Amino acid sequence: MKYDLIIIGGGPAGCAAAVYAARKQLKTLLILNEWGGQSIVSEDIQNWIGTPHISGNDLAKSLKSHVMEYKGEYITIAEGELVENITGVYGDFKINSNKNKYNSAAVLVTTGSNRRKLDAIGADTFEHKGLTYCASCDGPLYGGMDVAVIGGGNAAFESAAQLLAYCPTVYLLNRTESYRADEITVNKLKSNPNLKIINNAIVKEISGDKFVTGLTYTDSTPNISSFESDRSKEIKLDVSGVFVEIGQIPATSFAKDICELDTIGKIKIDPRTQQTSTQGIWAAGDCTDILYHQNNIAAGDAVRALEDIYVHLKTK
Repeated sequence: MKYDLIIIGGGPAGCAAAVYAARKQLKTLLILNEWGGQSIVSEDIQNWIGTPHISGNDLAKSLKSHVMEYKGEYITIAEGELVENITGVYGDFKINSNKNKYNSAAVLVTTGSNRRKLDAIGADTFEHKGLTYCASCDGPLYGGMDVAVIGGGNAAFESAAQLLAYCPTVYLLNRTESYRADEITVNKLKSNPNLKIINNAIVKEISGDKFVTGLTYTDSTPNISSFESDRSKEIKLDVSGVFVEIGQIPATSFAKDICELDTIGKIKIDPRTQQTSTQGIWAAGDCTDILYHQNNIAAGDAVRALEDIYVHLKTK
């Protein structure tokens, strides 16, 4: 059969879009590998609006439950599938997954992204035990503690800014001498005496017992005089939390031949409508090139996309 809309992805964006599509009585297929998105691994999410505390697993269950309320006449669910490519044009798109082939008039991509993992000893061991990839989600848990942020881009400096609100000392470890973050952002934060920036720092190990108690890095500063202290030795920092902000890997490889992507693979959109460069394909959430990425933002962007999709399918 041919659907009005196929939504790809089962995180907050995909689920929000599915609910709105059903309420607008669009014949919709939701294709997802698993429910919940990347937040499923979080133990305590405190910024999902309307719910002071919820685990990632419970959030996934809640999203699934909400979508399941509409399963049937308007919503069909293809769970455990990964989309491999999209071909066709507006009104006649063909979506191939690893299991099936589908056809629809319009497509909404909400596949999100995956955090680039820290390559250091102990990083996997202490993930969610003091090492985290989301300052907005987990930062308040570290109030009154010294923490470290790893990265040199806007996300790293923005995370540091958040953490400075409740952490006495925030170390920012950057791999090089220069920053990928905007100069204005860097200069503003540099003036905060509680932020300690360490350049040319290569993180080697995350250490602790049940939870993180510190990290070890080496100084990679080039052309260090032999008369100076041996900076190549490992240096230990005592911190209770490590926030990793070294980039994201968008889950968009299946769309590279039909939508315009930016240099790191995010889908370029019109932020007013969520439309991509291809007529009939919209995108929302962390897979897009918007500036900020959060569960609440992703859900809101998906609703915006759905409103625009409905207008195009029914009135244009």
